[in-house]
Amino acid sequence: MRSFHFVLFLAAALSASDAVAQAKPQNPLYSRLNTFGVFGAYSNDSSHILLGVVADRKLLNIGASYNRRLWQGRIVNWQYSGELIPVALESDPLVHEVEVFTSPFYATFTHSYAPYGACHPDSGSFSQTINGITTTYTYTDTCSRQWTIGEAMSPVGFQWNFLPRNKLQPVFAAHGGYMYSSQPIPTSGAGSFNFTFDFGVGVELYRTRTRSIRAEYRYHHISNHDTASQNPGIDNGLFQLTYAFGR
Repeated sequence: MRSFHFVLFLAAALSASDAVAQAKPQNPLYSRLNTFGVFGAYSNDSSHILLGVVADRKLLNIGASYNRRLWQGRIVNWQYSGELIPVALESDPLVHEVEVFTSPFYATFTHSYAPYGACHPDSGSFSQTINGITTTYTYTDTCSRQWTIGEAMSPVGFQWNFLPRNKLQPVFAAHGGYMYSSQPIPTSGAGSFNFTFDFGVGVELYRTRTRSIRAEYRYHHISNHDTASQNPGIDNGLFQLTYAFGR
C-alpha cells in the first residue's frame, strides 16, 4: 500500500512539474511580432554631412510607426519598419533686404529670400559708375525664420535589434520615402515634393516584453532629385524618441 501511495505521489509531482514547465514562457526573447509606435523627432541645425548643401535648417517630425518581425535569432531581430509623419515641419532662415537708391534716382526696394547658408544681419553702401552714370544705394539686411508645414511617409524601411534576450538592445534602422510641403523648401527655386532617406543607430529599452522606449540618432536627407530648378538638399542630424507597444 505504501508503495502504491508513493507511486501516486511521484506521478502527481511529475505532472505538476510538467504543468509548471508548460506554463513558463516559450519565448524568453524581448521582441514583438507586430509593433506600433508614436514618435517625435527634432534637429536644430543642418550642414553638409554627406549630400546636403544648405545650412541652418531645422526639422520637426511627429508621427507613427509600424514594425513587423521578419526573422529572429539569438543575436538579431530583423524587422520591416514603416513610418507615417502627418506633421513634418521644416524651418528656413530668411534674409529681409531693404535697398535705398539715392542716385541717379530715389527709390526703396525690399525683398526676402532664403539663403543657402545661415542669415547674418548686415548693412552697407554701394556705388558704381557705368557710361558716366553713377548708381548709389545703401542696403540693410535683417534676419528671421520661416516654418513650412508638410507631411511625409517612409514606406520602405528596416530595423535590426541586436541581443534580443536583453532588455536594453542596440538598434540600427534605415528608411526611404518622400516629403510634401506647402511651399518649396529649402529655397524658393527648389520643389515642394522631395524624396527622403535616413539611417542611424540607437538603443531600445523594454519596460515589459510588449512595451519599450527607443532613442535614436539618424542621418536624415531631403532633396528633390533634380525635379526642380534648384536641388540644394538638406542634411540633418535627427534625434528621435519612440514609444513602442504590441505583441
